[in-house]
Amino acid sequence: MNNSLYQKKDGSPASSRLISSLERINRKRSNVLRVLTYHRVAELKDSPMLDPRMISATAATFDQQMRYLAKHYQVVSLEKVLDAVEKGTCLPNRAVLITFDDAYCDFTRYAWPILRRYQLPATLFVPTAYPDQSDRAFWWDRLYRAFSFTLQTEVSPTPVGALPLRPSAERRQSLRRLHSYLKTIAHTDAVALVDEICSNLDGCQVPQKSVLSWEELRQLARDGVTLVAHTRTHPILTQLLSPEQVREEVIGSQIDLQREIGQVLPVFCYPSGAHNDTVVNILKQEGFVMAFTTLDGHNDLHRAHLLRLRRTNITQRTSPLIFRIRLLRWATYADAWRHRKSL
Repeated sequence: MNNSLYQKKDGSPASSRLISSLERINRKRSNVLRVLTYHRVAELKDSPMLDPRMISATAATFDQQMRYLAKHYQVVSLEKVLDAVEKGTCLPNRAVLITFDDAYCDFTRYAWPILRRYQLPATLFVPTAYPDQSDRAFWWDRLYRAFSFTLQTEVSPTPVGALPLRPSAERRQSLRRLHSYLKTIAHTDAVALVDEICSNLDGCQVPQKSVLSWEELRQLARDGVTLVAHTRTHPILTQLLSPEQVREEVIGSQIDLQREIGQVLPVFCYPSGAHNDTVVNILKQEGFVMAFTTLDGHNDLHRAHLLRLRRTNITQRTSPLIFRIRLLRWATYADAWRHRKSL
């Protein structure tokens, strides 16, 4: 690895030496699992109708990150993690699990070729109502497309007030306000509001395939990618009206995967990380062994709540230095402090 990538702008290797020292401490034997969260590895120009905030990294940045993992960490498959959990054995030291949410199409174009180059396993969380449904899009992508291509200058009225759409900075702020609100209301109400706003804006609503097809997913499974249930329609499970609806989304996605792919692991990923005791108990009743949240941090598998496993979210703001830091054990305490300060 070229350490110059991590030096200060003045050429000083001080920060790199500090991180290297911390990494040596990090090598102490443990049963810690680091889980990285990606959504999309893509180039902005290739998908102008999809929300760019879902791009975790460009292909070049992802290649750099995977090269670093291949050299310095032990990237493990989900099957190996599950086996260690069920047998009570330890993972390899410096174990990392690479995960992708939502099964976006650009996984096969950009991420998977890079992962194969470095011989790294990966897990894909699939919302099973979307494959082969080109007219169905995630609500955040629908809103982005409507806001971006409308000729209107304002969305009004809405439950959060008037939402200005010009200039682009106002449009982005309006989208953030609306997203935050939608995550706090009942799922049926959120769907209805998205439908209403998109219809009123009358923006560019041309369907664009965004999720991998079942045949593409089957091929990925044959190639070694692990496919895991991520609900059917990607609702925020804590905003569903009844436990029965939660159970239908959870078990339905598992049934869909079994039908299309074959044997499926007893593992789940919560959409948007949302979960509570009711949701967790349903997973436990249905025989799930592990489930992934969006809570920051690493997991000591000797002590972790296996149905509330933590992950490290990777975004376009994750610099090479930050990427290295967030893989270190002590970074979990920094994350906990950061979130406590934001409360």
